[in-house]
Amino acid sequence: MITDTLKVFVTVAEERNFSRAAKLLHLSQPGVSLHIRNLEDELGAKLMLRSPKQVRLTEAGEILFRKAKQMLALYEEAQQEIHLLRDVVTGSLSIGASFTIGEYILPAVLAEYAHQYPDVDVQVHISNTDNIVHDIREGRFHIGLVEGSTTARDVQLTTFMEDEMVLVMSPDHPLAAFKSIDPGMLQDQVWVLRESGSGTRAYSDRLIEEGGLAVKRSFVFSSSQGVKEAAAAGLGIAVLSRWVVRKELGSGELCEVKLKGMKLSRNLLMVQGKDQPAGMALLKFVHILEQYAKRHYADL
Repeated sequence: MITDTLKVFVTVAEERNFSRAAKLLHLSQPGVSLHIRNLEDELGAKLMLRSPKQVRLTEAGEILFRKAKQMLALYEEAQQEIHLLRDVVTGSLSIGASFTIGEYILPAVLAEYAHQYPDVDVQVHISNTDNIVHDIREGRFHIGLVEGSTTARDVQLTTFMEDEMVLVMSPDHPLAAFKSIDPGMLQDQVWVLRESGSGTRAYSDRLIEEGGLAVKRSFVFSSSQGVKEAAAAGLGIAVLSRWVVRKELGSGELCEVKLKGMKLSRNLLMVQGKDQPAGMALLKFVHILEQYAKRHYADL
């Protein structure tokens, strides 16, 4: 089918590499090359230029890339609507998620989703908030799930859950002796932080800035797991989602200290392209996510 060839073309264009595209599509590299060659023969135009480092689209390739993504989205939408006549949800669902959501919330949601809709092919990519928002704008995912906020104005943002943030540290840390402290006691502390572009890092930076806090020293990790382990080892203090540290707080590996007069929380957001069609597979996922959020919010 022409849709198969268009999917091959779009994947190569997005990956800028034939071998990576072949791996994602579970095809041989010669098979991918044949699809592209047949497409170029049919259209009578060169679509891609190969170089040792990457694949570049020609002007004709750029035109086809935009139109092919629209055609594939419309085909999938039609396919899902036809399957609905038989009360079956099919198709594919690509999700981009920031680390906290992707590692601590999304697995349980997807387990429920897969049980109800086993015929939907689901792919998940986990990265920091800035990267996920960028990929949504590029049309790489049906939906993004991120923490905090974004300055992007050409996407649709919907809050699906409030996320409680927790100030944590090793049980041996001097501040661990207090159940609650004045924010001023955080002056000149050593902090363990996520990397720039992370929603958790943005929250920590805002807390430090708004409190006028001087940072004695900081250590930066590219995952919440790394921040959590470093704090537990006594490297410094950290602010993380309660989802991330629930087990460690329960086991005593980490201690929580509250800040007097402050509520530490942020919004978890669904991010979608404004003009992107929402197929039935996506609508069902959003429904399950919202129901999960309602059930589990009281547990935190």
